[in-house]
Amino acid sequence: MVGIKDVAKKAGVSVTTVSRVMNNRGYIGDQTRKKVEDAIKELNYSPNQIARSLQSNQSYIFGLIVPEIRHPFFSEMVHWIEYYASLINYKIIICNSVNDKEKESGYLKMLKEHRADGVIMCSHTLETDVYKKLTIPIVSFDRIISTDIPYVASDNYHGGELATQHLIKKGCKRLLHIAGPLNFEMLSNRRYDAFQVVCSRHQVEWDVLEGANINLTFEDNYRFVEEKLGDNLINYDGVFCSNDLIAYALSMYAKKNKINVPDDLKIVGYDYNSFTKTLQSPRLTTIKQPIETLAKQLVYSLQKQIENKGKRGADRSIYDVELIEGDTT
Repeated sequence: MVGIKDVAKKAGVSVTTVSRVMNNRGYIGDQTRKKVEDAIKELNYSPNQIARSLQSNQSYIFGLIVPEIRHPFFSEMVHWIEYYASLINYKIIICNSVNDKEKESGYLKMLKEHRADGVIMCSHTLETDVYKKLTIPIVSFDRIISTDIPYVASDNYHGGELATQHLIKKGCKRLLHIAGPLNFEMLSNRRYDAFQVVCSRHQVEWDVLEGANINLTFEDNYRFVEEKLGDNLINYDGVFCSNDLIAYALSMYAKKNKINVPDDLKIVGYDYNSFTKTLQSPRLTTIKQPIETLAKQLVYSLQKQIENKGKRGADRSIYDVELIEGDTT
C-alpha cells in the first residue's frame, strides 16, 4: 500500500511538505506543489481520512445549517460555501432545518457527535443560549449570537436605506415594507429600521406587513400576498419587499389585479440571487447582496477559529450592498 512517505520520496521532499500540500496549509512554491501533486497522481495515493482525522484531531468536515435549501438565496449560498470549503480540503454536511426548532437542535447534536470541526449557522430558530453553549467553533450568518462568536452579514441597514430612498425618489408617497418575522434579533431586521427612519425623515406615510418568511415556492408567496394584503394593496404606491421571491409574487398579483407596475405601484426586492437574474419580465429592482463574498468569509472565518483551536473572537464581517434598478420602479 502506498503511503505518504512514498509520495515524499517520489517528489524529493519531506513528509511535512506533502502534508502541507494535501491540507493546503502554509506557503508552498508552485514548483514544489506540482512535484507533490504529480507524485500523488503517479502513485495513485489516496490518504486514509480516518487516520488523518485521528492524527490531527480534525474531521475536515463543516456542518452547514440552512433554513431552507430550496430558497434561491440559500441554494446559491450553499453552492459557494461548498466551493470555498473544498479549496481548503473540507467537506460539508448540509442540514436543512426548514425553520423547525427541533430539527435545528437535532442537527447541532448530530454534528457534535460526529465530530464536525465547526458549524456555519444560517438558520436561527433557537435562543442564543443554545449556540453559546456549543463547544465547537461556530460562525453565524445575519445574527449576533454573542460578543465572542463571529458573524458575517451584508449591510442590511444600508440596504433598507437604498431601497426606501429609491422608492421616494421615484415619487412614492405611501410606502409598505413586507418584512420577515421581527420577533427575532436578526440583522436582516435592520432593513426595517432603515425603512422607518427614511420614511420619517421624508415625512412619507408608511406601514409594515410582518411575517413574510423564506417561503418555499412562488405559490406560497403569492398566497401570502393575496391573503395578507389583497385589496389593501391599492392603498400604497411603493413596496419594499424582504426578498425577491415575495417581490416577484407581488408583481404578478398586481398584474392579475390590473395594477400597473411601475406606473401605479413600484416594487423593490432584496437579494439579487440566481432566481432574480433569470427573470426577464419583469426584471426586478432589488438590493444586491454579495452572496459569493459572504459565503467565502463564512468559510474562512470558521477555518480561522479551527486553526486557533476553537478560540473565539469578535470577528465581525459586514459587506456593502448595491441597488440594481430593473423594470419594477
